[in-house]
Amino acid sequence: MSAVEKDFDNLARLDSDGWTQNNHYHDFLLRHVPWDCRNALEIGCGTGAFSRRLAKLAQHVVALDLSPEMIQVAQFRSKLLRNTEFQRADVMNYLPAVSVQELRTQSERFDCIVSIATLHHLELREILARMKGALRPRGVLIVLDLFEANRDLTKPEGMLDAISNLIAIGVSGSLRLIHNGRLKPPPEVRAAWAAHERHDSYPTMRDIRALCAEILPAAKVRKHLLWRYSIVWEKPLLDRVEGRWNLAE
Repeated sequence: MSAVEKDFDNLARLDSDGWTQNNHYHDFLLRHVPWDCRNALEIGCGTGAFSRRLAKLAQHVVALDLSPEMIQVAQFRSKLLRNTEFQRADVMNYLPAVSVQELRTQSERFDCIVSIATLHHLELREILARMKGALRPRGVLIVLDLFEANRDLTKPEGMLDAISNLIAIGVSGSLRLIHNGRLKPPPEVRAAWAAHERHDSYPTMRDIRALCAEILPAAKVRKHLLWRYSIVWEKPLLDRVEGRWNLAE
């Protein structure tokens, strides 16, 4: 994770707080935050753009990021907020592995957990299980992240992904021009992202749907145009653990 931390330290210094493919979906994500949200957690908060909007809906927000530079920028831009705490933390240490014995205690923590473009840096099965365990009953898990497109043009899904990619390039450039006044990010920003992407790998939509079926039954999984997918899942009152139904109080 040290390489990821350094990458995002560099990206934090270059951040202009403009339009991105991630914040394009903020309104969509916010629609799923529980109306009575008391405690919310954001994993991978970056410079705090989503955290600041989440703070208008939740009584208290904890926002985590591995990068100290990201946290510093987030704190500076959020000086007027009184209900949000930004913490530099590795989420795999912050959210401990949840055993069956610990499940009830751990599940009483957050009414909402959100992660944007962060989970592809982590072991997806493990982090989804930990996020699930840290939710209260009726709490909502909200994820936006990147997926690996099918590149086999001999298959229908591969052809659809190729067409979607062409459309997404045009839409993304147009929206950046409208909001930021330019078709592409500045050269130094593109170079920083290119360096970071060498450390990235993404799950396929098939992988994502299979994991959700196993860990988050009945989750709403959606594929979005700008190379993103979303997961929205509400934790039930009854949770099936090791073949038995447990009542989360």
